[in-house]
Amino acid sequence: MRPLQVVRVDSEDGDTHFVFIDLKPSEKNNCAQDYNEIEVKRTSRKEASKPLILKRTELKKKYEVGREAPVQYQESTDGTKKYLYNVLNDKYIETAYIPDEDRATICVSTQAGCKMGCIFCMTGKQGFQGNLSSNEILNQFRSLPEFSALTNMVYMGMGEPLDNITEVLKSLDILTNDWGYGWSPTRITVSTVGLIAGIKEFLEKSRCHLAVSLHSPFDEERRKLMPVQRTNTIREVLDIIRNFDFNSQRRVSFEYILFKGVNDTPAHIKELARILNGIKCRINIIRFHQIPGSEFQSPNLETTIKFKEALNAKGILTTIRASRGVDIQAACGLLSTLEQNKSFHK
Repeated sequence: MRPLQVVRVDSEDGDTHFVFIDLKPSEKNNCAQDYNEIEVKRTSRKEASKPLILKRTELKKKYEVGREAPVQYQESTDGTKKYLYNVLNDKYIETAYIPDEDRATICVSTQAGCKMGCIFCMTGKQGFQGNLSSNEILNQFRSLPEFSALTNMVYMGMGEPLDNITEVLKSLDILTNDWGYGWSPTRITVSTVGLIAGIKEFLEKSRCHLAVSLHSPFDEERRKLMPVQRTNTIREVLDIIRNFDFNSQRRVSFEYILFKGVNDTPAHIKELARILNGIKCRINIIRFHQIPGSEFQSPNLETTIKFKEALNAKGILTTIRASRGVDIQAACGLLSTLEQNKSFHK
């Protein structure tokens, strides 16, 4: 079976079509880039599938066609791989492939750079460079060499997914519908720093899991770490989540990077238990990986384990996310920043 590439088409009559491109190889060459004729199946909610034959050259005049391979990759001793993609003409994004014993996860980017300005994040230091289209988001998934092995997907790469909500929802629609890739929404998690309007729209229009970057339960401290707290407070975010009717299969989790001597105290444990009271959730503790120019440090493993156990004792399911790809600096933004700097100095 030949894989399908999916393109969203909004027609003049206001109807939406999702175009499935089944690439037919020429007799001379089986390379996808040399395919000349494309069989297109238009699928909408109003009409049945209607096969057409279009020339690639004609389709390219209006739509993004085909897949773009990564331009570079790094591989860790633990099997983690980081891929670099060229987007928006001269920008770069990163995608991580994270294999485990019984699963294989892809971590995709949704923006080049980021507007959020979190002081511990390398991507934030790049500034905002542009939103990715749904095709550029899906290209990371479909062009991945390990595509056939993937079991899970997280929108936790470069950028703030809910700051690019329209394209993110398009990509989720294609990923989870029967006419698309047919993935279960429970295999996909979308992360956010806590954009209130985006969370409301995401919860209403998608059935995928939600992960909120928390990092501190105290307003002033969180504001210093994450400027978004000034306009989108964690209290408001928690109110939305607390009042939303999550079904038994859909879950919400909170990401919590531990910074030595900053947010790893008993006071933080007590306040986390207080503000998350009544919310069925999980806390994922993440050990901080050093980035250039940052004074933050990660606490030792003993402190991290004690922090986790104290939260579990208060009734909050808490896990420590295993550090992966440390030897290739798999934290978001490092590889793309290096490549961006090379381009700048040419």
